[in-house]
Amino acid sequence: MRRAATCLLACMIVLLLVCAVHQAAYPWLAWLRSFAEAGTVGAIADWYAVVALFRHPFGLPIPHTAIIPQNQQRIAESLGNFVDENFLAPDLVTGRLKNHNAAKALAQWLADGANSETVADAVAESLPGLLNAIDEEDVARFFDRIVMPRLRTFDLSHAAGHWLQIFADGDRHQPLVDRGLHALEQWLVNNSGLLKAKFSEASRYTPARLDGYIVDRFVEGIVALVHEVTDNPDHVLRRQFDSALLDLVVQLQTSSAHRRFGKLLMRDCIRHFRNGDYCRVLLENVRRHVANDLEREYSVARDIATALLVSLGKGIAGAPAIQHKLNAWWLDVAHSLAVRYRGQLPALITEVVKSWNAQEVSRKIEAEIGRDLQYVRINGTLVGGMAGVLLHAATFVVVR
Repeated sequence: MRRAATCLLACMIVLLLVCAVHQAAYPWLAWLRSFAEAGTVGAIADWYAVVALFRHPFGLPIPHTAIIPQNQQRIAESLGNFVDENFLAPDLVTGRLKNHNAAKALAQWLADGANSETVADAVAESLPGLLNAIDEEDVARFFDRIVMPRLRTFDLSHAAGHWLQIFADGDRHQPLVDRGLHALEQWLVNNSGLLKAKFSEASRYTPARLDGYIVDRFVEGIVALVHEVTDNPDHVLRRQFDSALLDLVVQLQTSSAHRRFGKLLMRDCIRHFRNGDYCRVLLENVRRHVANDLEREYSVARDIATALLVSLGKGIAGAPAIQHKLNAWWLDVAHSLAVRYRGQLPALITEVVKSWNAQEVSRKIEAEIGRDLQYVRINGTLVGGMAGVLLHAATFVVVR
């Protein structure tokens, strides 16, 4: 396009010269000469204007030429300000995002199992690297700063009492009592010989037959009692056990002695954890289990992550109230980020543009818009030529 515009300028100059030479013989060439003169002036003027944007014409340091290279710093600042004022204003950002239900769109995307699986695969693949980047000191610091202070103040006795109370409410402990009674019965039956031997050692002056008879009757009586307690939910022994359990719950929650014992036990556990180098053992076990799981074709971690993401997506997609809360949170985050980092992106744009080589920037811009600028030269040539013809016509009319 540059060559086409330049050739058109050359044609105007040649036409002007031809008309100037032969106008005396052919007066009508005055019209064509007017077209060529004005076209030549328009072409030269537009060529100068286009060249002056990017460089000095013919290398001459004419004032107000090479406009882009000379004003690179101002252009950079203007570009940064333009982005800041027209793209990063907090109200503008939140206004554009307000009409978009981002939470619903994300939830529907996650509800698709293939999408959730893709996210789960990416998370799972990053786990080994994340775990390998964690060293023993990091785990130890985490336990020392986060876990251990809470364990030191943890009331183990009160918590144990609370758990037992939950366990005892609604007679949830009764199946365990039944299993304990059945285990006691089996132990008595299986160890009657041991009971006889111990009874004989304690009773040296009675016949062995009598000892066996007494032990057999004793075992039979205990077994019968166990059957009674098992078959009767309201048996007095069962009620006594329930009463003792409730009393233990109260003691664990209120007794200072139990509280001190719980603190001592917790302190011993903490000391044992530290002395046993369990931070390293825990980290190695987690790394090994995660690596082994991810190497399998059907990874439990991937399946769990995929199921959780799908369930999360379906749950949010069907809950407009949650979507509203998430969108409000997202808009608040976007507003906060726009306020906090609004000035950094324009500053980055300004610094980057300022750091570019001025001549290289000029060449790149010219390469992008140069084709249209050459059309400006061509149009200037033709429009100038027509303007010349019109001016010649006006002069001809006035003179006549």
